Amino acid sequence: MRLIGAASDALSADEWRNVVRTSFAEAEASGVAVDHLIATTSYHQADVTDPASLVALLAECEGTPAIYFALPPAVTTRVCAALAEVKLPPGIELALEKPFGVDEAAAVALNAQLAALVPEAQIYRVDHFLGRSTVFNLLGLRFANRIFEPLWNNEHIARVDIVYDEQLGLEGRAGYYDKAGALVDMIQSHLLQVMAVVAMEPPSTLGAADLRDAKGIVLRATRIRGGSPKRASRRARYAAGVVDGHPLPAYADEKGVVASRATETLAEMTVEINTWRWAGVPFTLRSGKALGEHRREIVVTFKPASHLPVGLRGRDDPTVLRIFLAPDEMSLEINVNGSSDPHVLERARLDVTFGPGELLAYGEVLEGILDGDPALSVRGDTAEECWRIVAPVVTAWRENSVPLEEYPAGTAGPAEWAPLG
Repeated sequence: MRLIGAASDALSADEWRNVVRTSFAEAEASGVAVDHLIATTSYHQADVTDPASLVALLAECEGTPAIYFALPPAVTTRVCAALAEVKLPPGIELALEKPFGVDEAAAVALNAQLAALVPEAQIYRVDHFLGRSTVFNLLGLRFANRIFEPLWNNEHIARVDIVYDEQLGLEGRAGYYDKAGALVDMIQSHLLQVMAVVAMEPPSTLGAADLRDAKGIVLRATRIRGGSPKRASRRARYAAGVVDGHPLPAYADEKGVVASRATETLAEMTVEINTWRWAGVPFTLRSGKALGEHRREIVVTFKPASHLPVGLRGRDDPTVLRIFLAPDEMSLEINVNGSSDPHVLERARLDVTFGPGELLAYGEVLEGILDGDPALSVRGDTAEECWRIVAPVVTAWRENSVPLEEYPAGTAGPAEWAPLG
């Protein structure tokens, strides 16, 4: 494999090799293959929206190239327009980092551009949240255990919460984040995909067609709960505070932020999936920055036991299944008879750690690109569906129908928000 870098930055060959070398070191990867890649990699300062520059870059490639776009949506559109003027090598693959477009109309237009260039099977819309170990752990848990799958429906499950709370603040990403916000950055592009895996029907195989079909069915059936973004969504941004012992300025005062944009750093929305399996079950998706606790989990709350025999007392909490993301772990919280008095129920927790897999999440995605397997990439229609789902919320927030609340950095969010899970 050969790696060719291209961007508008002026980097020397040694500077570029240092970038690549540092990346491998951070992933603790080494060996003959890594040494060879670093020795043979090259870098070109180029305008990738210019057809002539793209022709020169593709001329450097031997074998079947894969072009990996790490670009803003507007630039990606211009690159695709330039590629339309270039004779592309047979089998070329196009991998695109999120966000895929800026709204549903832009996603539809970009899909049309891509379809004119290469077949869908050669397009990889990258979502590292779909790294194989995470997806396969969910599939194994659900479909290989009779104790779970018969209960995986609205008769037994009261609610599902998917939470991705970070302690990190803006970390110098104002140029992108201040135009996107938590809703687009995380919920539209990542958490809806996770929800689709949690809620999908059993696929016949783990092949790309079956996995992507199953996710697509879920997303097509998904709507804002009750049809009201005003009641089913909340937003907030952080004020000055202390996170894990480190002071953090208010988001509005961060370098590069335009305060008048009213960009949210904490987003929450509740959806419903209108299928026989999930009708009536709220799915709440939440993600935020500069929060007091680092939470990356899927929380499945079961309905309470229908009846307790007279004489049992104490805890009567519902059973809760927690599936943690990165690292992948699981805990099942249940009620058991107390150790001192068997008539008093106590809470017990069963824990398990999933296998981490051989590769990190991005490694899993890159393996799919190199192997020509699009199973873990986002199909074009589902990318459009994700934008459709969040569109009413985006509109309501733009119109200020939903207030932008505030929370001190390092806390759990606005004090009046009920906690999830």
